[in-house]
Amino acid sequence: MNYNEQYDFYRRAIEETLQAIVPCDVPQPLQDAMRYSLLAGGKRLRPVLLIASYAMLKEDFTEALPFAAALEMVHTYSLIHDDLPAMDNDDLRRGRPTCHKVYGEGMAVLAGDGLLSLAFETMADSAHPKAFDAMKELAMRCGTRGMIAGQCKDLQAEETGGDEETLHYIHLHKTADLLTAPIVMGLTLAGADEKQLAAGREYGRNLGMAFQIIDDILDVIGDEKTLGKSIGKDQEENKCTWTRIYGLEKAREDAQKYTDMAAESLKIFQNQGNFLKILAQRALVRVQ
Repeated sequence: MNYNEQYDFYRRAIEETLQAIVPCDVPQPLQDAMRYSLLAGGKRLRPVLLIASYAMLKEDFTEALPFAAALEMVHTYSLIHDDLPAMDNDDLRRGRPTCHKVYGEGMAVLAGDGLLSLAFETMADSAHPKAFDAMKELAMRCGTRGMIAGQCKDLQAEETGGDEETLHYIHLHKTADLLTAPIVMGLTLAGADEKQLAAGREYGRNLGMAFQIIDDILDVIGDEKTLGKSIGKDQEENKCTWTRIYGLEKAREDAQKYTDMAAESLKIFQNQGNFLKILAQRALVRVQ
């Protein structure tokens, strides 16, 4: 299979898993709110990264699917909460109204909370011998020293505009941590050794930095219909972004730099790392 076929193959397997993931005994309208955001489509980048990382070492990724679904639930919870008026106050996500616009702020909070707890319940139900290690990785990367820490600094920086140190901290934790988690989780579940895990962490960190820089660029030059979300909000809300601190041209250069470093970190996997190399390069095309 070529890259596009491989990506679609992974994404179809993820969508099938997600369709059945929210229990039927969840009360309404909570169940609908959870499913509304979880099944809204999108690239499914993070679960694809988990499966692709697993597949570098083991071909049959079936046992990794619950963890991929859990990761997407955590990502979706973060988006629901990030869109709330108290955070980024977004009305549009994946081309349609955000969860709180449809179900109200209170139900959106509960939907995010529900997806977060369901994610860890799903992983805990797995009989995989490395389930605990994968759960710990995700908990660390999405928690108070990871994504939430990045969100905290992001909110604080709105008051001052931030500086270089704050910018790097935000990008490393708000975004890169939740792109590193799937790589490490997938490799862990597949039985990777320490050298392979170290390479995976480096790839995830560099991919995450590139990805957020690209996101910052697209908020300046992107198209709302293509992106499926509002643009220009970073400047409106005084966000600490790569384009604000370094300018648009330097942002493009740094996105290329981090993308190249991500690809370089996969050398240890030889040809098995080609899919992830192409994935990093495809993200960059959007701003070239």
